[in-house]
Amino acid sequence: GALCPDLFLNTLSTGVVSNLSGEENALVLTDARCLPGTEGGGAFVPSPAGPRLVAVIAASFCWKGAEWVGLTLLCSLAAIVRSSAGVLGEAGIVVPPVPGQVAAVQAGSGQDPLGWVVLVECGATWGSGVLLAPQLLLTCRHVVEAGSRLRLTLAVSPGRAATVLKGHVVFATEESSPFDVAVVELEESVPGFVPPYLADTFLPGEEVNVVGFGALGRACGPSVTSGILSAVVAVAGRPVMLQTTCAVHGGSSGGPLVSSRSGRLLGIVISNTRDTSVGATYPHLNFCIPVSVLQPPVECYRRTADPAAFAVLNQAGQGVRAAWRLQRQPGPLSKL
Repeated sequence: GALCPDLFLNTLSTGVVSNLSGEENALVLTDARCLPGTEGGGAFVPSPAGPRLVAVIAASFCWKGAEWVGLTLLCSLAAIVRSSAGVLGEAGIVVPPVPGQVAAVQAGSGQDPLGWVVLVECGATWGSGVLLAPQLLLTCRHVVEAGSRLRLTLAVSPGRAATVLKGHVVFATEESSPFDVAVVELEESVPGFVPPYLADTFLPGEEVNVVGFGALGRACGPSVTSGILSAVVAVAGRPVMLQTTCAVHGGSSGGPLVSSRSGRLLGIVISNTRDTSVGATYPHLNFCIPVSVLQPPVECYRRTADPAAFAVLNQAGQGVRAAWRLQRQPGPLSKL
């Protein structure tokens, strides 16, 4: 880093490939946290023969306004070697073999979440969404407007090009509901759609990924960030809130939270954390609605086609409301 190089020389940081852009994926975005002064350092991937240099740190994205970003821009080593080969050859310098290109790793060892994640646009506002059925999508209430028609862009995934569809909001929770959810019906089915496997257990400490259109927004498709499931908040023995350490930025709302191990859908992203006293936003502390809260009304709606199936989300008890207001639960009364 720029501060005391002798102390910080050769320090390590880990992360995943969050996104790729440019000709032949020359630009690489990672959620490995790098500070100013790391520019020019190497980015490596593990291989059977040992760590393999694949990119060079170009810039660290620390702050965007009052929001901590915590992402890093890399330049692919393959792109650097290819673009400089002519100059090096003229100078009599032996051009090294072109290293392999950086590839994005699937977010989860099961299904590919890119098959379910959708860019949701409502006028000038955009966010993310999760497809649960060929014509059914969940997102956040604050991303859409009730009754509005939406532009829905399906991410590129194996065997499918980017696809733009239309949809409309059939249900949105009330402002007073602790669950910030909207239900969108697509005007046509997504061809070849394979629904996600839904999680039925939530293990604090397990590795997870968030997939959505945060950080870079609509520019480069969905980004992936990694972390752990830091807490499972339960009321009356039922999970009502998930907390993660993944980087969640504006535009990630409504996107899927996925188990890195099983690839199962754990929940949908609602928000990160903002400290209003200092005006700072903390992307690595964020909140998600567990899929176990959403699954019963979704199944009822698919049977009945009645949006009233989701009214149960407006009827949460005081314990659930207190949790989402970040209020402390009253402890048991002492018998003394």
